[in-house]
Amino acid sequence: MTRRKLAFILIATTACGALALSAARARDVPKVATGFVANVVCSETFVSGLDPKRNLAETTDAMPGAGLITWAMDTEVDLDRKDVTVTLFGLGRSHAVYRDGLGCTLDHGETLADTAPPPSRPQAASLPEIAGPALVAPQSPQLGAALDRAFAEPAEPPFRHTRAVVVMKDGRIVAERYADGIGIETPLLGFSMSKSAISALIGILVREGRLTRDQPVPIAAWRNPDDPRHAITVDELLRHTAGLALGSSLQASLASVLEPVNRMKYMESDMAAFAESAALESAPGRVWNYHDGNYLILSHLIRNAAGGHAADVIRFAREKLFGPLGMRNVVMQFDAAGTPEGSGAMMASARDWARLGQLYLNDGMAGDKRILPEGWAAYSASATPNAWVGYGAGFWTNLGDSFGANYRVKHGWPGDAFFAKGTIGQYVIIVPSQHLVIVRLGRSPNMPPAVDGVFDLVRDVVAATSTGARLAGGN
Repeated sequence: MTRRKLAFILIATTACGALALSAARARDVPKVATGFVANVVCSETFVSGLDPKRNLAETTDAMPGAGLITWAMDTEVDLDRKDVTVTLFGLGRSHAVYRDGLGCTLDHGETLADTAPPPSRPQAASLPEIAGPALVAPQSPQLGAALDRAFAEPAEPPFRHTRAVVVMKDGRIVAERYADGIGIETPLLGFSMSKSAISALIGILVREGRLTRDQPVPIAAWRNPDDPRHAITVDELLRHTAGLALGSSLQASLASVLEPVNRMKYMESDMAAFAESAALESAPGRVWNYHDGNYLILSHLIRNAAGGHAADVIRFAREKLFGPLGMRNVVMQFDAAGTPEGSGAMMASARDWARLGQLYLNDGMAGDKRILPEGWAAYSASATPNAWVGYGAGFWTNLGDSFGANYRVKHGWPGDAFFAKGTIGQYVIIVPSQHLVIVRLGRSPNMPPAVDGVFDLVRDVVAATSTGARLAGGN
């Protein structure tokens, strides 16, 4: 047999196997696709107050291949009932409902967890105020030019659709700008930046002695010592090295609808239970594989520790994290079972995302109040072995020798930077050496890496705020 024929047979065999697997998952495609659209449109219509048509167009524009199916989607937004219904070719109906104080939840036909959000109680912030009530204009011409470039659109697609930029230096905002229809108090989806907020809540439980970073997690489904999942630790979930077979959450494209983790997010009422039922595909701690199931399990741990209900989670998060930081425009969203969708559904204003970044810049301190364990920020930024994108524990990182870290540093990012990152263009970038926090929110494709303009933004801001650069009336 010639080498060419052998190669053809191997390719054909692999393709057939992939097609068989894809066919088995293909039945999920309509529900996953419509579930994603319903959830995003519902959240940013009824929580953010954005125009649903513009929001849908910008979101799908940022996802390669989405145009192949979005033309066949029927999206109905009911402003009176406050819900969104989406179908694809008349199939795969997804229904997202808004509940006051809880954001939007996908309704799969089962009774939603009955809960009412706790009343909001005024709480004095421990973190010093980062700005006054008015929009902070760029404090130097260089910062103004940096924001001009961040919001500028290229002549041809792919477009950036920048929605918000906030720059903080030494704990104060020195520049901010927002797209039309978005303001200082507008909560915006952080997508996977939600993971960094979940990491902070886990850190609080560790500081209080209610969880241990390097001990097996208290998951009922894994209680049996003979179950190999029994050994999974909080650290492994935070770092995405738990080894659970749920596919990958790295891409935002049409192809990603086939991943089991997206069945979990858009077809299951109890997302954490689905994640906890997954078998191992590798021994815990051995292989890095970024997927949302890890953070749904961590969210379940938070829910259990807080009291078992969505209202308990909100109360805990407000008292322990959001309140002390002065984060007043935050909405945690939940699955139908009452577990926070901590892998990608938290919403917060750009200023509030910046406050979370400042907490990590301050090594977990808000003023004179310790929120996170001492050293938790450094732990979060410490590189995970084999994480080629450069990932720590709840944050992406430029520390270590990963491909991603080296690529970012080569393109102008400081080597000590670490950051929260959400798909299609969400960032909270922390640069300890420069005393900087940079927030960028928008709707940009994940690839190519420079399309969202963040490389330029980081370089421009560092240059504009470093020693020797003058900030008019600033630091």
